[in-house]
Amino acid sequence: MAIPIPLRELGTTMVWANRLCNRIKDYNMSEEIKEPLTAEEELLEQESKTECQSEIPSDEASTEKLSEEDTSPENEEDRLRTELEKLKDTHLRLVAEYDNYRKRTLKEKSELIRSGGEKVLGDLLPVVDDLDIALQNLDKATDLEALKEGMHLIHSKFLDYLQRQGVRPIETTGQDFNEEYHEAIATFPATEEAQKGKVIDCVKKGYTLNDKVLRHASVVVGQ
Repeated sequence: MAIPIPLRELGTTMVWANRLCNRIKDYNMSEEIKEPLTAEEELLEQESKTECQSEIPSDEASTEKLSEEDTSPENEEDRLRTELEKLKDTHLRLVAEYDNYRKRTLKEKSELIRSGGEKVLGDLLPVVDDLDIALQNLDKATDLEALKEGMHLIHSKFLDYLQRQGVRPIETTGQDFNEEYHEAIATFPATEEAQKGKVIDCVKKGYTLNDKVLRHASVVVGQ
């Protein structure tokens, strides 16, 4: 059962509670408000701030100092010396690489020439074998027609070999005289007007190797 409180006592209690709250607020506000500094305290505080700022270098000053150190004569000399050493090393490497390349190229060229000659001579050996057989049977042969046929076969075989190597005969008889391919060793009076400036006879055949003149054809030209 609740005990009834008289209205008078309740009012008195509320008044005291309000006073207590006001005192607490006043105390907190007094703690937050700082007392003003004296002239001496302000001077000391200002000097302390100035000393701190002077001790801490600015970014611009630090940058200028580093820049001066980087561009000093000693550092510039070291940098140039380092670059010179790098260039020397690069130069020596290039010289060595070029020398190795030159030696390798000469070796490959020499091997190519030697192997190319071996192939040419190797393909020519069957023709030599046929000639040896023909010479061995020359004294024993009784059939001249068979001997002639054998010689023609050897000749055709040799011409086929030359064609495989890129050798072609130069056309002569009936062709216009061309000093790039023909060599006029004689002239002959033309019996017809159409024979003038033409090759009438071929004394010695000429050949080309891959469209390059290997030997000029010796011819007689009509005049």
